Amino acid sequence: MDTLTHMRAFIAVVENEGFSAAARKTGRSKALLSKYVRELEDDLGVLLINRTTRQIALTAAGEVYLARASALLADLDRLNDEARAATGEARGTLRVSAARTFGDAEFGLCLIEFARLHPEIRLEVHLDDNFVNLLEEGFDVAIRMTRLDDSSMIARRLTSLDFAICATPELVKKYGMPQHPQDLAQWPIVIDSNARSLYNWTFRDPATGAPIPVNVSGQFTVNSPVSVRMAALAGLGAALEPEFIVRDDIAAGHLVRLLADYMPSEAGIYAVFPHRRHLPARTRLFVDFLATWFRQNCAEKQGQAA
Repeated sequence: MDTLTHMRAFIAVVENEGFSAAARKTGRSKALLSKYVRELEDDLGVLLINRTTRQIALTAAGEVYLARASALLADLDRLNDEARAATGEARGTLRVSAARTFGDAEFGLCLIEFARLHPEIRLEVHLDDNFVNLLEEGFDVAIRMTRLDDSSMIARRLTSLDFAICATPELVKKYGMPQHPQDLAQWPIVIDSNARSLYNWTFRDPATGAPIPVNVSGQFTVNSPVSVRMAALAGLGAALEPEFIVRDDIAAGHLVRLLADYMPSEAGIYAVFPHRRHLPARTRLFVDFLATWFRQNCAEKQGQAA
């Protein structure tokens, strides 16, 4: 009996909460998965899964076996990754977390291009504007648009990222063009709840570089930069956005850029991954590809802008 294959079949059935769903996920037939699990149970001499017509449930022995088998297979996968890394072979599944805004923007083309060039790597991309914990949620790489301050991770800067504060011309007329960041304390603000500092924005003095903290508030809070943009266009308040999201609105005069001289410049787009003694070859290949893609594409756009 191929014990590893049978273990993987058992874990797939449990994780997908049934034989039919596991069959769709793994590409194996429902009958084959059922056969593998039954053979595993016969070899162990214990029942791992209670089967009904509608659902499955782990037995007490199944719960113990699932925990130990999952840990064993995870160790085996890491061992295989290290062996492949030593030979430079890049295969397997790569789980990537990125902001939905990143994936939906032109930057998302880098993910599609990587998948096209490397069919031997299964690329699973999870788009979520919330920050994820890579280790706890099982991601290999996160692409983050921020001022990075997580020292527990390895980060590679891919490109700079400009932010812009903007508001409609009507709102500027009502409140007056702000001359200093503290003026925003009197403005309605659209808040992006994904931001690290929701109601405390930090600016930089253009003369000294000293930080200028400003407390802001507003009626409308949402966890999506795209929705923040729409709210700003509707006149609900000034918004702090990645520049690429509102670039066209500013160029068309629908939004006005505010306090440009006071905006910090430390933000960037980063590839972030956990500390590992042996980085899997597929992770290293992906991060190197991103660095090259951003260097080529962002340099081209900067040259066109100039």
